[in-house]
Amino acid sequence: MTDFNAIAADYINAFNETDAAERKRLVAELFTADVYYVDPMAAVSGHDGVDAFIAAAHQQFPGWVFTLVGPVDGHGTQARFTWGLGPAGAEPPVIGFDVIVVDEDGRIVQVLGFLDKVPTA
Repeated sequence: MTDFNAIAADYINAFNETDAAERKRLVAELFTADVYYVDPMAAVSGHDGVDAFIAAAHQQFPGWVFTLVGPVDGHGTQARFTWGLGPAGAEPPVIGFDVIVVDEDGRIVQVLGFLDKVPTA
């Protein structure tokens, strides 16, 4: 049985990692080599694509952190969870919802992301 809570926690940890070498290692462990990630801001594939996407998020929102918001819901090979992005300890101004698909080893093969709350300029 797949532990989607652990996978979602690892996902958030990878997105919060600011050390480039450590982030690359986490991405390689968590995602398959041919992972496909798509959300309203980007469509990327592979470890390098996911890593570059995460690095860009850190550049756009320096010092902000990702958090899980609410429970992880999963069955079969897919799960969904809501995440927040904002200053540590504060109400996140950005809220998103991701659906992940995993392989038989529990590695993420696909991410379908949605943005539910985005601050206006």
